[in-house]
Amino acid sequence: MTDLPQGSTIGILGGGQLGRMLSVAASRLGYRCHIYEPGAAPAGDVAYKVTTAPYEDEASLRAFAASVDVITYEFENVPTSALDLLESLKPIRPNRRALAISQDRISEKSFLNDLGLQTAPWAAVNSEADLKAAADSLGLPAILKTTRLGYDGKGQVKLDDAAAIPAAWAAMNGAACILEGFVAFDREVSVIAARSLDGSVACFDPGENVHRDGILRTTTVPAHLTPAQRSDAILLAARILNALDYVGVMGVELFVTPRGLLVNEIAPRVHNSGHWTQAGCTVDQFEQHIRAVAGLPLGDGNRYADVVMENLIGDDVLRVPELLKARDTAVHLYGKGAPRPGRKMGHVNRITRG
Repeated sequence: MTDLPQGSTIGILGGGQLGRMLSVAASRLGYRCHIYEPGAAPAGDVAYKVTTAPYEDEASLRAFAASVDVITYEFENVPTSALDLLESLKPIRPNRRALAISQDRISEKSFLNDLGLQTAPWAAVNSEADLKAAADSLGLPAILKTTRLGYDGKGQVKLDDAAAIPAAWAAMNGAACILEGFVAFDREVSVIAARSLDGSVACFDPGENVHRDGILRTTTVPAHLTPAQRSDAILLAARILNALDYVGVMGVELFVTPRGLLVNEIAPRVHNSGHWTQAGCTVDQFEQHIRAVAGLPLGDGNRYADVVMENLIGDDVLRVPELLKARDTAVHLYGKGAPRPGRKMGHVNRITRG
């Protein structure tokens, strides 16, 4: 394993809040970050350099690759053409296979099922007739999702009865879709796991998540799990990382059900539900990711405090003055513009027991 020398530059595809926090973590370890982002880039406020250009701009991609020593990403939906070019010039960590699997829900479900892991029952849907057949097979209620590009509740429709099928299919605008059967779960948890270049794996404690309108609102640690469930969740995440020969941090979302743990989805990057690590661990998820992609040893992911992370969505950011006065509370703002519904403006970490 070769360490990335101090002063090297890490390229980050995507300039949102995750890239912002990765840049801060990298700077603490003596690295610079170069952000590549087609649009607005909150990460640019704290990065060494920013390139604002489309992912179709070959000249800009080449210049970006020439200026960095390794490339990572803060979101999954980077076009394949851009990745093909960049991978020919510099190493990309995590690898392309992990990205390709996570970009397509059918590929993701197939990969997980082939590993012997449980997911929600599912069926591929490419027409209204497919949707009717899938609904008959899986039963309703179920959730229709586009196979690609959906996040934070976007690109999906809940189907409660067969009468809603024509409208649901029309709402997908002909996109390839997947129908996921309804899962009766007790709670949702996630494991933030990391794997280094030498194959070492370190996992943070599972966090318990609460979503509203498809957007994560809170993550609480410790999660309400039995010791066996906690161990199973961590081992399951490690199994996924090893199967992908993964390098970096991954978020693994799980449903806790009476018949065991079901994998909801994987995210090949630092994850919103891992923000609690900033207050609960010596090495947080952002530093852990930088350590992994830079070839450094992974840090100690043990938790030393109980934490509740709350996302500040839209007008929640107006509560910042009172939050700044609260005890045992750390405020993280993303430097975005005006709040609007559904927009993640920041988050807070509250230590509930140290």
